[in-house]
Amino acid sequence: MNAYKFSSADPDQNASMSAMRSQAMSSMGIGSSVFPTTLNKKKGSFLKQNYQLLSGHWPSKTTDLGVVTDNKNTVNINSLKNLSFDVDNKERVKFSKLIGKEFSIVDNNDYYQELPTGMFIPKKANSTMYNGGTKLKLTGVIRPKNEDSMAPLSTGIAYSDKLSQDVINDNKNSAIVKAQKKTNRNVLTGQSMKASEKKMIMQTLGGSSIPTGIMIYPNNFDDKDKVLDYLDKWNKGKKKADKIVYTDMSSTVTTMTGGLLGGITTILVAFAAISLITSMIMIGILTYTSVLERTKEIGVLKALGARKKDITRVFDAETFILGVFSGVLGVFIAYLLTFPINSVIYKITDLANVAQLDPKTALILIIISTVLTLIGGHIPARMAAKKDAAIALRSE
Repeated sequence: MNAYKFSSADPDQNASMSAMRSQAMSSMGIGSSVFPTTLNKKKGSFLKQNYQLLSGHWPSKTTDLGVVTDNKNTVNINSLKNLSFDVDNKERVKFSKLIGKEFSIVDNNDYYQELPTGMFIPKKANSTMYNGGTKLKLTGVIRPKNEDSMAPLSTGIAYSDKLSQDVINDNKNSAIVKAQKKTNRNVLTGQSMKASEKKMIMQTLGGSSIPTGIMIYPNNFDDKDKVLDYLDKWNKGKKKADKIVYTDMSSTVTTMTGGLLGGITTILVAFAAISLITSMIMIGILTYTSVLERTKEIGVLKALGARKKDITRVFDAETFILGVFSGVLGVFIAYLLTFPINSVIYKITDLANVAQLDPKTALILIIISTVLTLIGGHIPARMAAKKDAAIALRSE
């Protein structure tokens, strides 16, 4: 585990409210995310561990911003429009158009103007406001390294959690925040507020630094399990109000994907079972036809001293060879089909390497194919073994 992410909000709000807020932010397409500060310098930065640099250089300063794309180099269009980039949906944008762009964070004292009545109103945007703000710069475009895993950052603009803390610390000492702390009326609208509403407006103004959530980024799944075990031990025996409510995002995504794939697998297994039963019946019919066509050959073998089990073994050997060959051929064709199937699924869902053929599964399929073929051909083989030699020799 190498990082934490804190958010400033009302600590009394429950986990479901936080989840609803996160979902709303995502649906609105704000397109921004926070990358954590590196705690273990030996393991490298969080960004370099999980992302590859496409253009520019890695964000190294608190005021450096990064553009996060997905595996197809697409990005949230709203994140660019919110920064005044003139772009259209599905438009191709050169990296050079993004790299080096500068922006300014305006603090509360420069943005809000206090009236003689004690109320505050936003000032009109001007060059003085821009020049007096904290300068930010887009330094690089990054993309997830691993196509198979869920990207920890959403597409759009990414900034350091240190920047968030700096902005909160600056705004906590602003005039509007100090004024809002002293009154239960909204200093922007003049309306009276409840305690919960006051906490919300303080959060909006950047006057609250109390975290309501911590995002933990484990290095691997083993570390993730250790974190969950630790949290479970912490919660054991504690009151509901003292327990830590956590959400395992990777497990949630895996469960959803697994449920979808499980349903698809069940349907495919049902079709496969039907096809196997049909194949077994067809093998039985083919073997029986072979017995009828080779009746005289059976008579000759019996006249030469062949026993019933020898006749049975002849046909069983033929069906065994047929079963092994058909099983190997089927597995080989299935392996070839995984490539176009994965390509189609990736284009539709962005999930890579969904269809995979496990060697153990392939071996089991070959064995099942061989066994079913032997079962389908054994009954006609037993019928052939029971034929009378004299009658078989007289057959045409």
